Amino acid sequence: MIWLVWRQHRKQALFALAALAALAALVVPTGLTMRGAFADLGLPDCVRTLGKAGPANNETCLTAFQQFNDEYQGFLLVGILFLVLPLLVGLFWGAPLVAREVEHGTHRLVWTQGVSRRQWALAKFGLVGAATLVIAVGYGLGIGWWLGPLNSAGQRNRFDPLFFDMQGAVPVGYTLFAVALGILVGTVWPRVLPAMAGTLVGFLGLRVVLATLARPRYLPAETLTFPIQGTAVAPRETASDWVLASGVRNASGELVVRGGSIECPPNATGPGAAGCGTGLGVEPGAYNWQLYQPADRFWLFQGIETGIFVALAVLLVYLAVRRIRRIA
Repeated sequence: MIWLVWRQHRKQALFALAALAALAALVVPTGLTMRGAFADLGLPDCVRTLGKAGPANNETCLTAFQQFNDEYQGFLLVGILFLVLPLLVGLFWGAPLVAREVEHGTHRLVWTQGVSRRQWALAKFGLVGAATLVIAVGYGLGIGWWLGPLNSAGQRNRFDPLFFDMQGAVPVGYTLFAVALGILVGTVWPRVLPAMAGTLVGFLGLRVVLATLARPRYLPAETLTFPIQGTAVAPRETASDWVLASGVRNASGELVVRGGSIECPPNATGPGAAGCGTGLGVEPGAYNWQLYQPADRFWLFQGIETGIFVALAVLLVYLAVRRIRRIA
């Protein structure tokens, strides 16, 4: 069975290796160039002072960050292409795995040669799954390394979908899930094009639902309050935390301004909250409020989301093995 699986999928494996080589040819030189420029501009020292008193009040660091971003921020447009890699693997590896066999009728020969359907499925799914895992780990770690300077120089939180979804451990979970979904859909609609269409819809649908509804609630969010007067900038935004909601609450805790904050100099004078926000109906005793996920939960959230997709992948493969027994 191992020899047969290799013979059937060797072209896909060679194309995947060629794609990884092309990816490395892009990522390694540009990544080394970015890291060299990052160090030459003294940005590692600036990053280390974040949250103390550094770049927010350091003109030298601000200028260096701006210079780096002006030169390399355009690479993020290339990085967006990496978001579709798990889906492509699912479409071209997972969806045809069973669907093509049934569509071409070759399953009748394979399943009458002394190898049970269960043995065939476990061997085929296991080898393809192992190859998928190696490829996903390779590009997940590689893209995470490549994005390192851009993450730091942009001073963005890594919970942003653009950054969260393309680096770390989650690409591995996404890829395994996409392949498993393609396999299962191929047993339900055993034609290659319908299987690919079902994989596309299912993968994108679950990704959107989890990212928008589940991810912010993996752990209970924390709350921060800070005064209106004497605040130069919203604290959690400069700390790279994931701010889920913000606003201004009055003295009784009622939200009076949604989706922002009011920051006034310490010497502000005048009626109503030291002269701040009177046009918005803010009264004395009001304060800024933020609901956020701390930045140090990034890897925990990565692990949670990866675990969800890996568990779903295992479930889908199990269902696919059961479905194969019912194919005529």
